[in-house]
Amino acid sequence: QVQLVESGGGLVQPGGSLRLSCQASGTISSIFAMGWFRQATGKQRELVARITSGGGLEYADSVKGRFFISRDNAKNTMYLQMNSLKPEDTAVYYCNANIKASSSGRVYNYWGQGTQVTVSS
Repeated sequence: QVQLVESGGGLVQPGGSLRLSCQASGTISSIFAMGWFRQATGKQRELVARITSGGGLEYADSVKGRFFISRDNAKNTMYLQMNSLKPEDTAVYYCNANIKASSSGRVYNYWGQGTQVTVSS
């Protein structure tokens, strides 16, 4: 019922920029914290950035100053603006959110399907 749909991934050259989007759909009562994770080949999934419902921000040290997370609560959408991309940013990026569905009245943690970001020349 509740689903996270991602878009915006792709191939970009070092120093370039990408903007990822994640839209939550379904009968949603509330969306609490949302975040972006990434998983590079052979590595564990790691938190990239997190944003609370009140706008509190958290970034991984590796992306501070380059990546910027935001959300549009009216559209149930979260964004990740990625600037000055480096080859080490190459990974599958996943959308994550804590969502209370209207039908169940319970809060669950949801994951998007993941979108590939490749930074290479």
